[in-house]
Amino acid sequence: MDASQEQDSSKYDISVIRPELRDVDFKLRREPMSPDRLRSIKKGLQTLNTLELMAQNIYKFQITKEDCELNRQLIAAMCNEMGHYQDFTIKLYEYGFKPSVVRWAYWLVGFAFGFGSRLLGKEHILKVAIWVESKAVHHYAEMLETIDWDDETRKVIEKDQADEDGHINRWKTMLKSLS
Repeated sequence: MDASQEQDSSKYDISVIRPELRDVDFKLRREPMSPDRLRSIKKGLQTLNTLELMAQNIYKFQITKEDCELNRQLIAAMCNEMGHYQDFTIKLYEYGFKPSVVRWAYWLVGFAFGFGSRLLGKEHILKVAIWVESKAVHHYAEMLETIDWDDETRKVIEKDQADEDGHINRWKTMLKSLS
């Protein structure tokens, strides 16, 4: 992550798992704009929505019955990813779009990564989580750079990216403590 991304992510409080939303926070974003801009926004929001569905499933299927700190953190991360999924679902509908019809496939991928890593143990749970979150941070950065977002949507994406970066740091710390 470069210095500008690090600076952006530090301006968001990642200890807030589910930011508050009020009625006035919702608005229709259907003002006239170029078809190319609309197409890129739709594609970006559908991609982020679908990937967050996968992420929440990874965490959901990594959680075991064991009473441990890792499970507590996985539950918090799952909740956070559910919030991200909601963020992008809301933005899709505000723009007049709908989630991708193939998102069910990413639900299955999330199940496979989550349950598969759970079967292999804590170290693999953490390694998969670090790998997936690293991909997410990179994906967020690419979309922030290449898509002309409105200011409010950009802030949501930046906050969610900061959360993902926080997950990476948390999982790396926990992985070190296993060694």
